[in-house]
Amino acid sequence: MFVILILTMAIARFERVSTAQFSRDLDDLLGISDDCSGQIKLPVRATSGSAGYDFYSPVTVTLKPGQTAKIPTGIRCSIDNGYVLELYPRSSLGFRYQLSLLNTVGIIDSDYYNADNEGHIIVGLINRGDKELTINAGDRFVQGVFLPYGLAMEEENSGERHGGFGSTD
Repeated sequence: MFVILILTMAIARFERVSTAQFSRDLDDLLGISDDCSGQIKLPVRATSGSAGYDFYSPVTVTLKPGQTAKIPTGIRCSIDNGYVLELYPRSSLGFRYQLSLLNTVGIIDSDYYNADNEGHIIVGLINRGDKELTINAGDRFVQGVFLPYGLAMEEENSGERHGGFGSTD
């Protein structure tokens, strides 16, 4: 008889970005100047067996078929080295509306926490379906899963992150 022991350990911590950073990104990305920072909810797992942490939208966004939007979550995440946070659309939204992330899978590296934008997690979405989709403030719309990653033996890297999207090219 084999016994498999699964250990879980805390490797990350979700936090809110500053109100100033959230407001800047909300205005820049969606043209919303209302202070809705009180709508920011930290991601949580729905059940004890859930791998994914549900992210809640702090604003209401409507996507027509083919339309895109970048939603500032108001969230940042401190992640231990050796782990990454991957973001995926919630499966119900993918099945019903063909909602996808613009970059297919969002990758949040551990050093993103220290980026110039406070590590603000911003989610780019596209409605690939044929029906209009409204994500209301407070709705769960994406989920994040923490995964370990490895390095190649030849790895010698001392670069530092500063910016957000595409900042390492």
